[in-house]
Amino acid sequence: MWCRAVVGIVILLLSPLAVPLVAAQQPAKIPRIGYLVSRAGPGPNDQGFQDGLRELGYVEGQNIVIERRWASGNPDRLPDLAAELVRLKPEVIFAGGAIAGVVQRATRTIPIVFIADGDPVKAGLVADLAHPGGNLTGLAILADELAGKRLELLKEALPRLARVAVLRHATSDGSHVRTTEAAAQALGLQLHILEVSDPQEFASALAAAHKARAEALIQLSSSFLATQRKPLLALTAKHQLPAMWEHRGFVEDGGLMSYGPSLPDLYRRAATYVDKILKGRQPADLPVEQPIKFELVLNLKTAKQLGLTMPPTLLFQADKVIE
Repeated sequence: MWCRAVVGIVILLLSPLAVPLVAAQQPAKIPRIGYLVSRAGPGPNDQGFQDGLRELGYVEGQNIVIERRWASGNPDRLPDLAAELVRLKPEVIFAGGAIAGVVQRATRTIPIVFIADGDPVKAGLVADLAHPGGNLTGLAILADELAGKRLELLKEALPRLARVAVLRHATSDGSHVRTTEAAAQALGLQLHILEVSDPQEFASALAAAHKARAEALIQLSSSFLATQRKPLLALTAKHQLPAMWEHRGFVEDGGLMSYGPSLPDLYRRAATYVDKILKGRQPADLPVEQPIKFELVLNLKTAKQLGLTMPPTLLFQADKVIE
């Protein structure tokens, strides 16, 4: 009798009916996120992404795995890094900066969440902001709309300003230049366009601005130029050229002023897209969002070194003043 009972239990455990019981004991698969940025290493933006995930209940190493890859400011490394992430077969890939196109060329099936400089429709990343289609969605910094505001603030800081050098990356959207030119015309400013394609051209470009008697510089949005902060700041300091930058990191490292979206906030919001995709939503159905938080940052120490006094009205508008 006892032997029959043991045999019966063994048969039951080996039967197909026991499979759900065994399967239920297997650990759940931990979602994997690919993470690709063009910078050299972690910074405040990346912390914003992690904070966003944490707010949604994700703890790295417990219920989420993040595979990070850094391009160290070298765009030539991006295709290989993107291919490397695709081979890992993550549930979603985050592409920070204007590198979503590189990841898109590496995969048309894995969902991609991006933060893009410029219009993602013009760039061919999505079909429409409201209905992206394909495997990409995320947040877009429509820099055209910022050009006029940046020039206005620069003019407010330097009331007698007449000539402005415009620094742009050779591959950036040409519409940025056109909107900047239109804003300059409305403000009575003369522009001198400086086009660069690699860091070796920075010195000659800034020397050309000095020769053209530019009184200030404005940097057009570019993920490439954003990674070249130290050499650009060193050159503007050398030529004593007041400059308006796109992100606050330039000002925190010694630049005069910046106006643009809060990148840590954008990265935090990108985490909400990752969450939705992990819960089953399709990128094609998730509308592309635009920044909602912008910030003006001023560096009074740099202003003093340049012999400038910031107007009280500008100080009042500033979200952060570095002294």
